[in-house]
Amino acid sequence: MEEKSSVVIFIDEEPQPVGAFQSPINFELDTRKLTDGEHCLRIVSKDPSGREGIRKIPFIVRNGPDISVEGIGENDVVDGVLPIMISAYGKGDQKVFLIAGSETPRSIPSWVWITHLLFGGWAIYYLITQFTMG
Repeated sequence: MEEKSSVVIFIDEEPQPVGAFQSPINFELDTRKLTDGEHCLRIVSKDPSGREGIRKIPFIVRNGPDISVEGIGENDVVDGVLPIMISAYGKGDQKVFLIAGSETPRSIPSWVWITHLLFGGWAIYYLITQFTMG
């Protein structure tokens, strides 16, 4: 029987592996057991001759409620009074879609207002020129 490569999976810098398997494997990573934030999946493989290979895959876990902030961004320089809108909502149990709270409220972008004003101005100009030419 042909020898297979072994694969050992670690999360972050933990000394205890999540699992050790023979290649090829199908593996389910349960992120609900991890804290929100940055993590690293470290995969160590050893072939039958003893040579090792390591691959690190950084990822971000966000199982908790999503927090959206409008009115201030990271590293913004601000002064005066700032109107800030904060929205936080969870995903539920992911088996039932929740409509209430599933969208982040946002104000209307300035480009929409500018487009609306330009179109309105053009429409008024068109009406004035069409009715005064007759």
